[in-house]
Amino acid sequence: MSKSEKRQRSAQLLGIRCYPEEKEQILQSAQAAGLSTGEYLRRCALGRRITAKTDTKTMNELLSLGGLQKHLHNELNDKGMTPALSKQFSEVLSALKKAIVAIDLDIEK
Repeated sequence: MSKSEKRQRSAQLLGIRCYPEEKEQILQSAQAAGLSTGEYLRRCALGRRITAKTDTKTMNELLSLGGLQKHLHNELNDKGMTPALSKQFSEVLSALKKAIVAIDLDIEK
């Protein structure tokens, strides 16, 4: 945002009254989107798109765990893995995928 755009945004709205729970929810939503509270509320009010940012550290950790799980599965598969153990590995990979999707969908709300 250029300096001239900041100068044009000098008008202020009146304070908004809300319950403490609503305030906390708005603050958390703004933080999840990576926006200031004012910018978040402006975008909501004007129907502008809000793209939430994921918790990068958590997402990277889950992806890393999935990669390690797949590596272990392939290593054991080459050495003769039982079908029951193979099923357990697949279930863990599936659970990791679901967790990643759930995090992504929760942040987009």
